[in-house]
Amino acid sequence: MARRIDVGPLADLAEGTMRMTWVDGTEPILLVNVGGTVRAVQGICSHEYFELDRGFLTAGTLTCALHLSRFDLATGDPLDPPADEPLAVYPVAVEDGRIIVDWPG
Repeated sequence: MARRIDVGPLADLAEGTMRMTWVDGTEPILLVNVGGTVRAVQGICSHEYFELDRGFLTAGTLTCALHLSRFDLATGDPLDPPADEPLAVYPVAVEDGRIIVDWPG
């Protein structure tokens, strides 16, 4: 069963930006606001350990700055090598101006 985690105010995640947050101080989640839609994906690249908040956003995709693997933010699917495993994508809701992530139990 999923745990609902309040990861902060929507006001702290402007459109076109991303921010790393940590669940229980150990699990990184990357929050991304693209076109007013908030997405939450695993914060570490699936190819090699590298924090994805160092990457860059382009038209609904996230590019890891280490080896330039690109991921679809909606599905987590890798679009360019060397990554061949998808990113975990977590359901997100915005309630009363707060970002809520469903974290797997």
